[in-house]
Amino acid sequence: MQLFLPIADIPVNVFLILAMGAAVGFVSGMFGVGGGFLMTPLLIFIGISPAVAVASVSSHMAASSFSGALSYWRKRAIDPALAMVLLCGGVLGTALGVWVFALLRSVGQLDLIIALSYVILLTAVGTLMFMEGLRAMLRARRGGTVITRRPRAQSWILGLPLKMRFKRSKIYLSVIPIIAIGLLIGFLGAIMGIGGSFLLIPIMIYILRVPTSTVIGTAMILTLVTMVIATFLHAVTNHLVDAVLALVLMIGGVIGAQFGARAGQRIRGEHLRLLLGLLILSVGIRFAVELVIQPQELYSIRELGGGG
Repeated sequence: MQLFLPIADIPVNVFLILAMGAAVGFVSGMFGVGGGFLMTPLLIFIGISPAVAVASVSSHMAASSFSGALSYWRKRAIDPALAMVLLCGGVLGTALGVWVFALLRSVGQLDLIIALSYVILLTAVGTLMFMEGLRAMLRARRGGTVITRRPRAQSWILGLPLKMRFKRSKIYLSVIPIIAIGLLIGFLGAIMGIGGSFLLIPIMIYILRVPTSTVIGTAMILTLVTMVIATFLHAVTNHLVDAVLALVLMIGGVIGAQFGARAGQRIRGEHLRLLLGLLILSVGIRFAVELVIQPQELYSIRELGGGG
């Protein structure tokens, strides 16, 4: 059954899009990540332009993170003060990212930058997560003990000025690195169509030493707000948000997430990190292959704006 996407301007198989949404929803439910790092590449691989894929996935990410953020809010597993400081940088980073996105698109370099960003980011993060999960799994097999005491933040962060006390997370840190992290996540989200949870959560845990009891819910607040802003800005300035595509992806994602959450509860934490690292690494390698292989059509015709 073919479905025409008005903004992407191509027909697609509706069952394929539903299956992709369900698959990414399954991964999101299993690993507790947004899934944008997987959804955007999958859309690009089936022929949807990177610009439309990034803009449309932003709306999908905003919708999928809303229910999660609401659930964590009810459980009081969100640090409102930490979320607000993150958003100070996240909103600015998102606006900057959309502006750079439009600039790169106007000069015809957007597709290349998106592909290179995925290759660099996903291969690096995937390798680190895979190695960390493998070490944890080997320690568990040898019967090694896991340190449960939460260490303090990095020493250089403790020396920064403008400190603030975050009561819910029970930390006392400078707002400078928190704003910088929010800025980075917002910028990458607007450029690459990712919520950034797979980056934000490890950074907050291992660098800022935010407790796991509040880190996931707080990260979801940042994802929700930045993706809503990115969707609005992409729709207004670039006119690239395909509502039909986003709606079909949402339907599949909601279904898949339910099964993924159940599956994730049956798998040990180190195994989950190992599998997630492999998944992220494989997507990065796939993008790298796309960059080096020769395309079937060496030349393409593209309409340029501003003609007389």
